[in-house]
Amino acid sequence: MSHVGQYSAFTDVAIFDAVRTPWVDLGGALAQVSPIDLGIKVGREVLARTGIDPQTVDSVLAGSMAQASFDAYLLPRHIGLYSGVAPTVPALGVQRICATGFELLHQAAMQLDDGVQLVLCVASESMSRNPISAYTHRDGFRLGAEVQFKDFLWEALYDPAPGLDMIATADNLARRYALSREAVDCYACDSHHRALQAQQTGAWVEEIVAVNNQVFELEGYQPRGISLPRRAGAVTEDSHPRPTDLSALARLRAVHEGGVQTAGNSCAVVDGAAAALVGRASAYKRPALAWLLASAVVGVAPEFMGIGPAPAIRLLLQRSGLNLDDIARFEINEAQAAQVLAVAQELKLDGSRLNAQGGSLAIGHPLAATGLRLVMTLARQLRQHNLRYGIAAACVGGGQGMALLIENPAYRA
Repeated sequence: MSHVGQYSAFTDVAIFDAVRTPWVDLGGALAQVSPIDLGIKVGREVLARTGIDPQTVDSVLAGSMAQASFDAYLLPRHIGLYSGVAPTVPALGVQRICATGFELLHQAAMQLDDGVQLVLCVASESMSRNPISAYTHRDGFRLGAEVQFKDFLWEALYDPAPGLDMIATADNLARRYALSREAVDCYACDSHHRALQAQQTGAWVEEIVAVNNQVFELEGYQPRGISLPRRAGAVTEDSHPRPTDLSALARLRAVHEGGVQTAGNSCAVVDGAAAALVGRASAYKRPALAWLLASAVVGVAPEFMGIGPAPAIRLLLQRSGLNLDDIARFEINEAQAAQVLAVAQELKLDGSRLNAQGGSLAIGHPLAATGLRLVMTLARQLRQHNLRYGIAAACVGGGQGMALLIENPAYRA
């Protein structure tokens, strides 16, 4: 058997609806909110929008990368309970770093194949609450010994296997695919412009739920809730999209000497949560946001981790019997601009079908939640423009790539 990745096909899987909070910059209005509470917020909202009774949910799947609260172990369970799901329904934590949102949908589809009818999928990430932590001081501090507290968020971006941080892996791709600093900045500038236009024209209004001060009650248990900073008001839109130009991007210094990646052409660091309700289409005769048709996940060399979407998309197309030209829209996570350009070059993918509303360079990348955002944004584009197939994909730190194939339900009406 050739080890070329894992492929799964699905025949009766509907994403009934999907929503997200605004993505808010590191240290912004959501910085002190637990990812559990952000997850409860979107879990409740997606159930309310579909009008489906939370007590009919059979499974809760939730993901978050950072240990961003002392009760982080309980994140899946508490999201389910406080979203109104029955206490008898189990909850499971899911993790595939930047592809966690995709993996939630994949795991939901697999559970449907095993007889489950309805799954609540939630991904929530507080990048701001990543801890300053130490792993070596359980027994105390010896006189003169090094104090080993470190910034978890910063250290987590480093892969000790190749001895590279994630920015350096994108610089490797820039060298391999002969991508200049100017080309990388041009792509980033275009992403910023597309995202700002999408925001200004209301392209994301359907998918965003406003976050405000709120208490989550659960009979017989302690209340939870969201408490925003004083004078913050309701958080209603993504905070990072902003005007920029090539000259501004060109003035930024590269993170690594001789590299092309800067703070301006790498993904923004943000907080946010997203949720989707996934069910067996034949069991619920109701409109769906999208059909989930297939998923593919592959491994790649860690030092070139950003190329992962290319082989994942190839596997997805090959096993699905589709060609690149059959796919109307691609949403490929913008971890770094050089990484996305390398994937596009490898696939010979024209830019008109890629990240039509901008991407994480402009909007931000809350690790676990990004996959769900990519899918819901893609699904709504397919509906708006009466297009059939779309693929969402992402690279994964450590050297993986994952891709999902979705279909516009209008084509089965």
